[in-house]
Amino acid sequence: MSVQATARITAASGRHGTTVLPVLESGGPLAVRRTRAARPDWARVTMVGAMSAPLNGDRLAVEVRAGAAARLTVGSAAATVALPGPGPGADPATYDILLEAGEGAELHWLPEQTVSAHRSVLTTTIRAELAATARLVLREEQILGRYGEPAGTLTGRLTVRRAGRPLLDQQVAYGPGAPGGWDAGAVLGGHRAVGQLLVVDPDFEAGPPEPALLGPTAALTPLAGPAVLVTALAADARLLRELLDEALERLTGHR
Repeated sequence: MSVQATARITAASGRHGTTVLPVLESGGPLAVRRTRAARPDWARVTMVGAMSAPLNGDRLAVEVRAGAAARLTVGSAAATVALPGPGPGADPATYDILLEAGEGAELHWLPEQTVSAHRSVLTTTIRAELAATARLVLREEQILGRYGEPAGTLTGRLTVRRAGRPLLDQQVAYGPGAPGGWDAGAVLGGHRAVGQLLVVDPDFEAGPPEPALLGPTAALTPLAGPAVLVTALAADARLLRELLDEALERLTGHR
């Protein structure tokens, strides 16, 4: 039996420069909890898995809204593990994420990794809608197969719009059924951990970072807008996180 669930998080600017959470709704396997933020003017929410999900056929969604001048970080307590469904022929699982940030807001989307277990089929979508003065830090990490097993099938699309105009729209696909060559030298080259870090900051309009190699398997690319995309490959989740953490420190000074 498949599961359908949506979690909702809304942050708003409160008194004395604080950030409050007027909406914090959990759904099914998606439990959300307010946790301690590193700074007093920020709010932090941690997603906690309440059951094994997503399995093939599940439909999960998270909606995150940071209102004008709000400061919000959303993370997770553990990796999301996509698992095969209880029987053959199940539809792919879907995991849809909506991120919205209003004028002067700052939203950090920093969940743990998504692990594509053998025989799982998962389609993820992330859609971000940003006001012109909003800031976004988004980290996405994908691990293809658990230790010692082949990858499942994982398809992901990331779409970002700023002030109503497209900023980034990309799609990736890995594992059985993906277009040929996904594991060849021009794409993953045998690596099993792939990730990206997107930083959107209006301050980049005055002077965006220069393109740069961040080691043999990571690159920093300015976008056509006040944003930078870092893409990275690694042998495992730990090495991938190290690469992306170093890039985040370089771009924002945050860890």
